[in-house]
Order: sequence, then C-alpha cells, then structure tokens
Amino acid sequence: MAELVDEGLRFEVPVTFFVGDNGSGKSTLVEAIAEGFRLDSYGGRLAAKRGRPNATKTPLGEVLTLETTAAGSRMLGGPRSRKQGFFLRAETAFQMTENLGGVPGYWEDNTAAMSHGEGFLTVFREMINKPGFYVMDEPEAALSFTSCLRLVALMHELGKTGAQVVCATHSPILAATPGADIIEVGDRGFRRIKWDELELVDHWRRYLASPDSYLRHIIS
Repeated sequence: MAELVDEGLRFEVPVTFFVGDNGSGKSTLVEAIAEGFRLDSYGGRLAAKRGRPNATKTPLGEVLTLETTAAGSRMLGGPRSRKQGFFLRAETAFQMTENLGGVPGYWEDNTAAMSHGEGFLTVFREMINKPGFYVMDEPEAALSFTSCLRLVALMHELGKTGAQVVCATHSPILAATPGADIIEVGDRGFRRIKWDELELVDHWRRYLASPDSYLRHIIS
C-alpha cells in the first residue's frame, strides 16, 4: 500500500475494479477509500454509523486522502439529503439485510425474510440507484451467476448517470462490466490490465475446460 500512498491513484472511468487474490490488500484498499468519502467502513451510508462496533479509522484510512470532483465536494459539504453514497461490505452485508429493512433512509422491503442473494439485490436496487459514490467489497458473495449479471447491468447503467463505482472482486463476471477500469493488486503492486489478461480469468478458463488438471493436485 506504500505505492498507493506515495504515488496516488486516479479513477479514470465511472466503474473501477480492484482484482487480486486473498491477502492482496484489495479489501483493505476499498475500505480506506470508503472512509475517505466519509462512508462507514463497517458498511452503510454517508454520515450515520449505525451499529458500527469501532468508530476508529483503519490504518490506511488514516493516511489516505481523496481528492473529489466539484460534484463530490458539493455532495460532502451540502445537507445530508444530498449525500449520496453507500459502502457494501460482504462481511457485514448479511447483518445489514437482517436489521435495516424498514429503517428510514434505507429500504422498505423486509430483507430479513429473503434469501441472502435476494437481500443483496434489494440493497443494490434501493441504495445504489442514482449519481453518487459507491464502494463495494466482494458483492458477489451471495449472488448467483444470473444475479451477478444483473449487478453488471446496474453498475454499467450507474456509470452513465455520473456515479462513481469502486469495487473489489474475485468475480470474472463483474470484472467484465463494459467500459470498466481493472486494476490488478498483487505482489507487483498495482497495474491496470485488460480483462482477458487477468490471472483470475485465465485460471477460470482453464479450470472450466479441465477441472481434473487442478483437482488432481489437491485430491488424492
């Protein structure tokens, strides 16, 4: 992360993906980015920190600063009614879907009675639906193949409205969102890369073509 602090990173298109293996730091990064826009790193909206057990910032969030556009600055500086942003974090999203249905400022549907996937899609539909700053950490966690495609469509349409979406993912489906910028995070630091050059995509292609070529190494 020292590279990020020293050199910075510019979001060049409306939808940006961070892709990397477990432990690469992509979730730490999107968490700090959410904090930089005053989103609750526990997951949720701007301003209110409903249910967050620890109000302190993450170490990276303490040193990371976001330079916003004029529209972003107006959003942060204006009344709460104009603050449009949301952080969906897979680790806490299940709890949010169980506890926030019907709470003013969130969604009316009873997501506690839905499957996890249906609850996630309700959150996307109700909270990530207009120009704003949206950060997501592995949103594919509860989604089927078809639901992932629906999220791709949502992110693509959001990009047309002037929204900014930043997402950490393991999903080759999400990373294929048309027009998205893909940043691979790993031992070599950060690098912008095309979808079909991702190690993630290469591994999935080879696994689906020949599962045995992978499984024989882990199953005796």
